[in-house]
Amino acid sequence: MKFILFALPAAVLLTAFSMVNTALPIGAAIPNPDLSLKDVSGKEITLKKAMKENGLLVMFSCNTCPVVKGYQARTNEVCNYALGKKVGVILLNANEGGREGGDSFEAMKTYGSNQNYKWYYAVDKDNVLADAFGASRTPECYLFDKNGKLVYKGAIDDNPEEAGAVKTKYLSDAIDAVVAGKDVATKETRSVGCGIKRKG
Repeated sequence: MKFILFALPAAVLLTAFSMVNTALPIGAAIPNPDLSLKDVSGKEITLKKAMKENGLLVMFSCNTCPVVKGYQARTNEVCNYALGKKVGVILLNANEGGREGGDSFEAMKTYGSNQNYKWYYAVDKDNVLADAFGASRTPECYLFDKNGKLVYKGAIDDNPEEAGAVKTKYLSDAIDAVVAGKDVATKETRSVGCGIKRKG
């Protein structure tokens, strides 16, 4: 289904075309790997526990952003792909400003179940990890290699509007490189999405 970008609210578009986030540089270690996070299963997990033998994919996401919803099938595809390549996956919901509404923990459980998530979907309480990563929007991806070093950050692919028009699958390509022990060709891209709803 075609995803119409121009129908998005103005507030979304303001963050959609901001420049590549450079707060967490390529080569950086996983921030706060031992921070306890509440997963939709009710269990407490950490980024370290989510990591598998070939690395870790961290994606900032949510239940409510129209860009996330437009990307949902592709999100499921790439997350399943990562798991198949023995790359751990965790989605983080940092929308602290929406905890009383559509991004509540209960809503997260329902959303994750409806989307048949086979990976962690956890609460980033008080935006601790979003702040540590320098994440500003959803969806926004961070891929770490088996040594816990950041090798790619940015978008899932090159077309947020229409899945059928995608020419480059940045994240899948980066996963392939990591698994093969090769250098990631495109290390940073500009992600398109809704601004993370911080408190205040």
